[in-house]
Amino acid sequence: MSEKFNMEIIDKTFTSYRKGQAFEGVVVLLRADGCIFNIGGKNDAFIPASDFEDYSKVKIGDRFSVVITNQKNEEGLIEASKALADALILANQNAQTLRLGSKFSFVPTGVGNGLVSKMGDYQILIPFAEVSEHYVKDFHKFVGKQMEAVVTEIDKENKSIVGSVKLLQEQTRVAIEKNFWNSIFINKVVTGTVERIMPYGAFVSVDGFDCFLHISQMSYDRLEKVEDAVQVGQKIQVKVINLDRENKKVELSLKALLENPKLTRIKQLEIGQVYEGEVSKLLQFGAIIKVENGATGLMHISNATDDKTKKIYEIVKAGDKVQVEVISKDEEEMKVSFKLAKLKD
Repeated sequence: MSEKFNMEIIDKTFTSYRKGQAFEGVVVLLRADGCIFNIGGKNDAFIPASDFEDYSKVKIGDRFSVVITNQKNEEGLIEASKALADALILANQNAQTLRLGSKFSFVPTGVGNGLVSKMGDYQILIPFAEVSEHYVKDFHKFVGKQMEAVVTEIDKENKSIVGSVKLLQEQTRVAIEKNFWNSIFINKVVTGTVERIMPYGAFVSVDGFDCFLHISQMSYDRLEKVEDAVQVGQKIQVKVINLDRENKKVELSLKALLENPKLTRIKQLEIGQVYEGEVSKLLQFGAIIKVENGATGLMHISNATDDKTKKIYEIVKAGDKVQVEVISKDEEEMKVSFKLAKLKD
């Protein structure tokens, strides 16, 4: 008597394989280019050697999970990946550890009711209102880019996670500001990045906080425009010159870290040395002299003549060429005193 076929049992030996499906199985054959992996049913799968971290350690009989990557290759074998299955398992484990308020990373795969993604078997949604602190015109620009968010809702039974990038941005900003204000003080030298340029100055990011650098604090020279001193994206060292903690404002100075050219010129002068100069201004008690290197100082009338009855304009006039001797200088106060050595013709 012929045996009847049980079609239900036969159908169970045929499995429908879809790309992205996960299966458990066993290694049944090792080849130089990869292994044959039985996942049940009629068809075996092929896993390339490059898919393994160390293919030399793979043995016949090894059991693990794989993910289908292609329904059939040229040999008629299903293609599969252990690495993808490992990543899927890890992603599910990570999702299982998440709690409300937990921070997580994700890569948006599309735009639905917000940014959508997956973490293993978990569906991720970032509602439009929670994508950024700032206005977003095109949400598609985030697709494919790694982002971070915090969990605001989680349903482990239905495997869904709702998150907020905006909330994380707010938390980060508050933490940055708190750390900044705890560490900042007047005269502190800091390094910042020029973020934005305005006609009257530049905003410089210092440890993530916007500080202001006025054009008058960029150079000892008069600048026509801000770009003559700094450029967007440039890293600069600056000194904190003013703080307003109540209104959260910080003023910076670039020139405070530079030596004043006036001081440089004074340092070049030697006491007792005679220099060529010119009378640049007359005062009631003396004259301002500008010497050859650009330094200026006072020649008191008592250092121009021994005659106490004479006025300064009787001895020198504005524009007169003179030879003067340096009799004293104060680098801290940036003052120089001259004595008339000779009035030139």
